[in-house]
Amino acid sequence: MGFSAMEYQMDGSQNYALSVELNTVQDLDEVTVNAVKNIEEQTQMSSFDVSLEKIKSLPVFLGEKDIIKTIQLFPGVQSGSEGSSGIYVRGGGQDQNLMLLDGVPIYNATHLFGFFSIFNADAINKVTMIKGGFPARYGGRLSSVLDIRMKEGNMKKFHGEGSIGIISSKLSLEGPIVKDKTSFIISGRRTYIDLLARPFVAMRNNRQGGKEGSDGSSNNQTGGYYFWDLNAKINHKFSETSRLYLSGYFGRDRFYNDGTNEYSTEEDNSTTSQTNSNGLRWGNAIAAVRWNKIVNPKLFMNVTGTFSEYQFRVGFENESSTSYPNAPTTSQTLAANYDSGIQDWGVKVDFDYRPNPNHTIKFGLGDTYHTFTPGVNQIQLSNSVSSGIDTTFGSRRQYGHEHWAYFEDDWEVSNRLKFNIGLHVSGFKASQEWYPSIQPRFSARYMLTDNSSLKMSYSRMTQFLHLLTNPTIGLPTDLWVPVTDRVAPEYSNQIALGYAQTLKKGIQFSIEGYYKDMENLIAYKEGVSFFGSDEDWQNKITIGKGNSYGMEVLLEKKRGKTTGWIGYTLSWSNRQFDSLNFGDPYPYIYDRRHDIGLAVTHKFNEKVDIGIVWVFGSGYATTLAQQTYLGVNGLSIGGNTAYEPIEHIEARNDYRMPAYHRLDLGVNVHKKREKWESTWSFGLYNAYSRQNAFYLFFEEGDDGTRTLNQLSLFPVLPSISYSFKF
Repeated sequence: MGFSAMEYQMDGSQNYALSVELNTVQDLDEVTVNAVKNIEEQTQMSSFDVSLEKIKSLPVFLGEKDIIKTIQLFPGVQSGSEGSSGIYVRGGGQDQNLMLLDGVPIYNATHLFGFFSIFNADAINKVTMIKGGFPARYGGRLSSVLDIRMKEGNMKKFHGEGSIGIISSKLSLEGPIVKDKTSFIISGRRTYIDLLARPFVAMRNNRQGGKEGSDGSSNNQTGGYYFWDLNAKINHKFSETSRLYLSGYFGRDRFYNDGTNEYSTEEDNSTTSQTNSNGLRWGNAIAAVRWNKIVNPKLFMNVTGTFSEYQFRVGFENESSTSYPNAPTTSQTLAANYDSGIQDWGVKVDFDYRPNPNHTIKFGLGDTYHTFTPGVNQIQLSNSVSSGIDTTFGSRRQYGHEHWAYFEDDWEVSNRLKFNIGLHVSGFKASQEWYPSIQPRFSARYMLTDNSSLKMSYSRMTQFLHLLTNPTIGLPTDLWVPVTDRVAPEYSNQIALGYAQTLKKGIQFSIEGYYKDMENLIAYKEGVSFFGSDEDWQNKITIGKGNSYGMEVLLEKKRGKTTGWIGYTLSWSNRQFDSLNFGDPYPYIYDRRHDIGLAVTHKFNEKVDIGIVWVFGSGYATTLAQQTYLGVNGLSIGGNTAYEPIEHIEARNDYRMPAYHRLDLGVNVHKKREKWESTWSFGLYNAYSRQNAFYLFFEEGDDGTRTLNQLSLFPVLPSISYSFKF
């Protein structure tokens, strides 16, 4: 109804791909229809899709819509420290999450020292999170898969959307390059913290002598922080059965402190100018080219080439030049940098074969070539007099090939029984060692009634990459390192059992229990970090194991004016290393016994809706000294023995930080015109200003007693942002 009639004649003995563009008789308002299976019907357990509409409706930190912070509200996913965009899934580390953007791995998904993620919600089409029961097509990590797909661009009309917030703004544009044949989407974002801070930095310089002094000297300092990122994608349709996609992401964070200094020396009438640059920077660059082809009505093929790079650099550079009245000018440059990173080139081929509607088979293979820079120190000194110094020390670059093949069979045996069985076979070539791995996967669903089911799964996972983490610093200094002749891959086995049911009014309920063990985990030895040593990283680590287990409950409402979910997690996570904690097991730093996430949105009408988020978590594990006493430090000055305080620690992570809880509130006010939509979003982060502990420290009083105190980062924080579509 509502469209003009069209007639076609075709030969029924052949297969056709027929595209029909309907011509409307009358214009109707656009309606978007989304359909998914109820939770009890899905074979896949321990997974969920994240609604982009929910991400944009819920209140968030400083008004910055963030996919990762929404995922943190689901059971089984923990957030780490206050405001962090890291995720810790079922007792695993941050490196054990496979984050894919259009099928390309992302190695550091954070901006602003971890407070925001790199994923721009305006450029994203679909988000899927898997915590267990992993399908065989995924591999390379132990704890989770976060599969994010970018929008493909509109092939018929030009559209745009964007927002202006407290600390950043963003703009997305999409439309046809060739109508009905080629489309594009490009989305960019940048913070302006550094721009807002410049007037205050200039005022400080003026107060501290930034202007020219009486002796002719001058000193100017500037500093700041910013990040930017850019998503882009091109979608080209060769035919109804063949398409090509080009996609990319590029992002950078930079923290800097730069200055200039100029002064004169009366003794030789010389003038010296100095320029200093200090700071750190990090960022990702990824690209993918994907060609898909419908080989025949039952067989679909994807061929993908990928590139991924993560780089981190911290250092300084000093340039100086001195001019004399009757002599040549001399100059000198001193630079010291610390670099780390990882670079991947990959190719993979994936097939989907569907012999009948109840049977789907997936299979494929691929290879990735890794280049690791686990931590390289470089010092360069050059001047106008001598040849200078250029030296590099630390860990050497390492290389490796990671290859894999998989087979996955999703079969609905009967109306009640459905299972997914698969095998992921992979290997890693490191120097003189080759590590093969066979990883069986299995998940099944049995319908108890028309609206309830039992589920179970088993997964064996292998991880050929390690993240060497220093938990004492809040910088992106974690080092990605490969398996070597001395360091074996990480392994995990996870089993899960669950029950799912759709209740009245479409409310979905699920409960799952799981157990996971992990082998060949790495950590720094006691008193060792990535700083200040030319020693190879393999000499700084110890190897151990871990386990985690728990229960997750989720109650979710997806229909009606009031929607949302509440999730509860009861969990344990432990680690054991022979050279840490006297070889005894200890709680993992992100072992959190109880975790609750509540997210609710209510739509009053087409113009106003609200969002409420409340989170609660019992305290994380941390290490505190039980006693402090004076000990000899080995130095003797003037015949007097020097002493220094020594802390006595009973056990690692044997103290619990205070419980964490927070309430966030948000209101969205929408206005629609014929070709323009706008939204004002108002939010309160930590609405009742809970003083949550970021870290704990001892403070010594005048009487010699020590008091345990906490540092809290964020009180109640208001936010406002303006977003638009056209």
